Amino acid sequence: MTKIEAHHTISPRAMRRVILESPFAGEIDANVAYARACIRDALLRGEAPLASHLLYTQPGILNDNDRNERAHGINAGHAWMHLADAVVVYVDRGISAGMQAGMNLARFNGIPIERRSLLGKAVP
Repeated sequence: MTKIEAHHTISPRAMRRVILESPFAGEIDANVAYARACIRDALLRGEAPLASHLLYTQPGILNDNDRNERAHGINAGHAWMHLADAVVVYVDRGISAGMQAGMNLARFNGIPIERRSLLGKAVP
């Protein structure tokens, strides 16, 4: 049985709801690949991750190069934060301004922040 198959027995109510923070802008292809790996990592931990930066930037949804649309997407992602059990920040590719904004909002709302690395680095 694979790790994914083993998690099929987890009740949706038992899954931690986490907002996933990772970079998007800049090296978009590399950042998207990294974010997908982060989502997989969170799922394999038995979590239900939301990575709005991947959802809202898909073709035909919002244009991340348009300042207004980017801000709207960030705000839409933040609108879900109050439902999260934690904000998980994947740090291997650095902390972007958008990630920092998510962390600031989490702190303001008293939501735990967890830093993670996919590369096995020590995370402060």
